[in-house]
Amino acid sequence: MSTITLTADTFEDTVTADGITFVDFWASWCAPCRAFAPVFEKASATHPDIRFGKVDTEAEQELAAAGQITAIPTLMAFKDGVLVYREAGALREKDFEGLIAAVRALDLEAALADHDHDHSHA
Repeated sequence: MSTITLTADTFEDTVTADGITFVDFWASWCAPCRAFAPVFEKASATHPDIRFGKVDTEAEQELAAAGQITAIPTLMAFKDGVLVYREAGALREKDFEGLIAAVRALDLEAALADHDHDHSHA
């Protein structure tokens, strides 16, 4: 699957869908964004079962503001609608592949159960 251009109208439905979604917040004037773009595109071709979306922070300023994007590129990963990763900076291909594997392996139910358990003894 190729990357999807996300807008304020499509962002929430895309990231809350079942499965994994990676979102790249970028701008055309940003050199690290341009360096990361081919890595992101290649991953989208390599992993057809994962959604890869891009948000142009110039075209979607309100969406970038809502996401509190202060540096680009910023990469977010959602699993079954839950934000599980958020970091600014371009990743090298092997690092991005490692992140994809980690998100794929993440047991969200166990992680959420652990989180609930940690906070249940109030």
